[in-house]
Amino acid sequence: MTQMLLNQLRQICGDANVLTHDDPATDLSPWEQDWRKRVRGRALAVVRPGNTEQVAAVVKACGAAGTSIVPQGGNTGLVVGGVPDDSGRQIVLSMTRMNAVRAMDPANLTITVEAGCVLQNLQAAAEAAGFLFPLSLGAEGSCTIGGNLGTNAGGTQVVRYGNTRELCLGLEVVTAQGEIWHGLTGLRKDNTGYDLRNLMIGSEGTLGIITAATMKLYPQPAAQLTAWAAVPSMEAAVQLLGLAHQRLGPGLTGFEVMGQFALSLVDKHFSHLRVPLWQNNPWCVLLENSDSENEQHARNQFEALLEAAMDCGCVSDAVVAESLTQAKGLWHIRESITLAQVQEGLNIKHDISIPVSRIPTFVAETDALLAREVPGVRMVDFGHLGDGNLHYNVQAPEGVDGQAFLRDNEDRVNTLVFDQVAKFNGSISAEHGVGELKVGKLPLYKDPAALAMMRAVKQALDPQNILNPGRVLT
Repeated sequence: MTQMLLNQLRQICGDANVLTHDDPATDLSPWEQDWRKRVRGRALAVVRPGNTEQVAAVVKACGAAGTSIVPQGGNTGLVVGGVPDDSGRQIVLSMTRMNAVRAMDPANLTITVEAGCVLQNLQAAAEAAGFLFPLSLGAEGSCTIGGNLGTNAGGTQVVRYGNTRELCLGLEVVTAQGEIWHGLTGLRKDNTGYDLRNLMIGSEGTLGIITAATMKLYPQPAAQLTAWAAVPSMEAAVQLLGLAHQRLGPGLTGFEVMGQFALSLVDKHFSHLRVPLWQNNPWCVLLENSDSENEQHARNQFEALLEAAMDCGCVSDAVVAESLTQAKGLWHIRESITLAQVQEGLNIKHDISIPVSRIPTFVAETDALLAREVPGVRMVDFGHLGDGNLHYNVQAPEGVDGQAFLRDNEDRVNTLVFDQVAKFNGSISAEHGVGELKVGKLPLYKDPAALAMMRAVKQALDPQNILNPGRVLT
């Protein structure tokens, strides 16, 4: 049966696009190991379809054989949602060959791309046509729009433009039965029944396989300025956010908060980046102002905001980037926190969301709780304060082996943090998804009625459970 399926897949996609362990010259580790290198599975084969019809044919063949499928984009996920298990019986469906820009509609302000289109290439295509595609995140040079949609990725401009879900107007999807849903309409209004588009977005490939998407475009801003501000407390950061909303309105497109220890890791491991203002301040904030008028107008707005913030004591010092190069340098510091953590050693990552007004109390309480329960831990707090999303990461005590720290403490630390998240009416996954990493925790923190509805949807759309089983739901 296995050989028969592999032969079918080769007939569908071509011999060169069905990779197996039978060929000693083929290394499947790029598809079998997750980005954080915490899990290594073993696939029956890596299949690389070239068009939607091939995806549909692959799904039908796998369904007939009872073989499960793991859809994969750029394999940059952080919750082990896009790699196979260790059974050697799953197909990894790599979408990277399906990377074309299919169409652009300037009047409708939309662009239609295939699921394997790298996010950075989508941004570049939009820019070349004089538009902005605002989704921006650290992995944009390798993540794909299909993966962004599958996890409903967020990034640094959510405060203005929303998550990937808010940027999508239509989908093309292959169902678990191998049928193709042609939903690339680009309509902003369509009340003809259930919202299947939003059902698929964020489902992590468990309900259908996204093969293409129609995404929103925006006019390029006339000016974009970046400021870096030191703040005396998390309460002051929240106060500054309120002022920025008031003074900048929709021009506020980015608002990131970074703790002192997080920035110290960047200074330690990437000293050439010259991190500003971090030594004597517990928190720093990175703000972006996108203006529809001109640079002088944007600068006047920024300077008035920062002056008001200093007058009320929520900002102690600040710098405004004087050039695009300086602005990119400040953003590069923010994006380097994750890489600095890798250099420092293994850590326990949390991608949580809390109502913005409650974040200061959450951080104070939970930092103290962890310090008491796990002496010596170092808190790497940073993230998208503008939309209430924190990357609340826990680094091993200095000098402690990271592997041993994770083995002895990860489950306990996760429980402590997630219990606190629940106490503050938050979510244990803000933008990374559930995957395999949090699937066992979800029943403890998700409303039982919601879980029952989710299981009913999964059973209805994928009764064989062949699409990414063991992810999101157990």
